[in-house]
Amino acid sequence: MMRARLAAMMALALGAAACSTYRGPAPVEERARASKAPATKPAAAQAAKPAAASATDGFYTVKQGDTLYSIALDNGADYREVAQWNALDDPTKLRIGQVLRVKPESRPADARPGVVVGTARGAGRVESRSIDSAAPAPAEGAAKTEPKALRLPYSKENAAMAAREEPKAEGEGVDFIWPVKGKVLAGFAEPRSKGIDIDGKLGDPVLAAAAGRVTYIGTGIPGMGKLVVIKHDNGFITVYAHNRDILVKEQQSVTRGQKIAELGNTDADRPKLHFQIRKGSAAVDPMRYLPAS
Repeated sequence: MMRARLAAMMALALGAAACSTYRGPAPVEERARASKAPATKPAAAQAAKPAAASATDGFYTVKQGDTLYSIALDNGADYREVAQWNALDDPTKLRIGQVLRVKPESRPADARPGVVVGTARGAGRVESRSIDSAAPAPAEGAAKTEPKALRLPYSKENAAMAAREEPKAEGEGVDFIWPVKGKVLAGFAEPRSKGIDIDGKLGDPVLAAAAGRVTYIGTGIPGMGKLVVIKHDNGFITVYAHNRDILVKEQQSVTRGQKIAELGNTDADRPKLHFQIRKGSAAVDPMRYLPAS
């Protein structure tokens, strides 16, 4: 009896020890609770959002203070074309956040056609060539390299010499003249000033700096007063601001040196001409294109 009782006591002790060291799986309730946690999206899926439209990809998002005329000028376009591309019946009605097409070849990313696979409509001419034939030799002297630039240590004398030797921009086929005769009051300082201010008296003649076509006259750009915009060859545009009177009409062709306006002080603190030269959508320093005064 003593042995049986001792054996029973030992069996109970071992059972209790086994229960205290049990390492079983987590309860079903915990697993179910964990499975309800929201799954996170992969990083690639989260980043796959459409990019905001901008002028760099041919589209522009309207901001506070924009007008159709200022948007067209800043993107090197005619405001009529921008209105046509965007089916705008009233150029004065723009909405903040509205996305406008400002380049003729631009299309929304989701509207770009994919690759279409089809049957070729005609066979092109096939030219046979032996795989053993050698490639044509380059023309004699084609591999010449430009001379290396001489790097001089900085000094006031060397800086002055470099400034004297810096070539004037050619104008890429457009021969510009000074639109008015006067002292330069303020120079080109992008982005604050996209052109130069030239002193003058009320009524002084304002001349077309080069031959071209008038694309805009009016007061549709804040701070520019009565304005004339002329489009020239090779993507150049000139801007004449603060005029007193405008003597040309839109779509009129003008010659180099033709009187297009009279100097004024509209939207300005004094009589002056604000003059810009633009290459497409980029404002450039007019002093690099105008002849030495």
